[in-house]
This record gives sequence, C-alpha cells and structure tokens, in this order.
Amino acid sequence: MSIIHDSILWLNDPLNWTNPDGILARTGEHLWISAAAVGLGCAVAWPVGVWLGHVGRGGTAVVTMTNLSRAVPTVALLTILPLTVLGFGPPAIILALALFAIPPLLANAYLGVREVDPQVRDAGRGMGLSGWQLLRSVELPLAVPYLANGLRIAAVQVLATATLAAFVNGGGLGMIISRGFGLGLNAGGGQVLAGGLLVALLCLLADGALALVERAALPKALRRTSRRLPHSAADAVAP
Repeated sequence: MSIIHDSILWLNDPLNWTNPDGILARTGEHLWISAAAVGLGCAVAWPVGVWLGHVGRGGTAVVTMTNLSRAVPTVALLTILPLTVLGFGPPAIILALALFAIPPLLANAYLGVREVDPQVRDAGRGMGLSGWQLLRSVELPLAVPYLANGLRIAAVQVLATATLAAFVNGGGLGMIISRGFGLGLNAGGGQVLAGGLLVALLCLLADGALALVERAALPKALRRTSRRLPHSAADAVAP
C-alpha cells in the first residue's frame, strides 16, 4: 500500500509534471520517438506489403518474417544499434522501434490486398483497368481497414516498447521508471509505479483513439455485418 500511496503523491506533485525532465516533457519525447518509428515503419512496410499483395507473391515470406520478429529480443536491438555507426541517441532508438513496427504493418498491408474479393478484381480487369489502376482504384481503397488495423497494432506495440529505450538513455517515459529504480524501491518505488501507470494509460488512450480511426475506415456494409478482420497474414496464404 505504501508504494501505491507514494505513487499517488508523486503524481500529485506539480513539479513532477512541469519541470524540464518531468512527465509532460517525457510524454512528448515518448510520443515523438514512437511516432517517428511508426512513420518510418509505414514508409517501408506499406508499399512493400501492398505490392506483394497485388502481385500475389511473397505471402510465405511475410508470414515467416512476422513469426521471426516475435523471436527477436526487444532489448537486444535497443542495445546493439546504439553501438553501431548510428551511435547513442534518437536515430538508433527510432530505427530499432521501426523494425518492431514493420511486421504487423507489412502483414496487414499484404493481407488487406489479398482479401479483396476476386470477383471485384476480375470486374475491374473486365472494365479495362491496368494493373496500376486496379491497385489504386480498387484494391488499395478496400485494403484501408486492414492498413488501419496494422497501424493500431504497431502504434500500441511501439508505445509500450519505447519504454525500454531508457536502458540506453533514449528518453521517454521509461526514464521516469529507470530513475525510480535508481533511487531504490524503498525511496523510488512510487515513482516506478507512477511511470508504469503513465505508460499503460498512454497505450490505452492510443489504442482507443486508433480503434475509432479503424472503425471509421471500415466500410458501412462491414460494420452492419460485424465482420472481423483476420488477425494473421497466415490467413491470407492459407489454402
């Protein structure tokens, strides 16, 4: 109970919110790093995933990459990349987090295009659409709900993982937790718990906001039938 009480006291201290190293500054830093990582992941994964889905190839590679990404220790990349030419600082952290964002973005982009009804695709070809026109006017609009779903998964995953960037002095809300541990659990336990609660709250808020975006991207016909999006790229390559 004392740790819970200490965390409430720590959160109620205005200085812990407004000082240059406080909650507001660290939250802004956390959001900036996460947004940059997800943006980089989108820039790489979406074009590749949409193109692979359009040509109908690479499904096995997408599934393999998604599965392998789950086996890579998060802390390993966050500690190895700063030791390369990137050095310590935001570039290495953003690149490491982007690598974790790419698998769900890639899988959902591929899945979204492959899930387009073949009859709709054939109708587009029958109207004389070229491959590029079919992708731009038919497949890509129908894949938007899947792209939104992948964005939601990747964003929440990166927001939670960005906390570990504190291990390499990468900034963000993880610094609050790290400094709490530095004080020892007796003196800093409340700060550790407060930092954890802030990260959890940020992830929940992001998940809720992106769920609304995902629902808005879902065609009205699918909302009425309560259709669920497949959760795995394996669904797209399964016979």
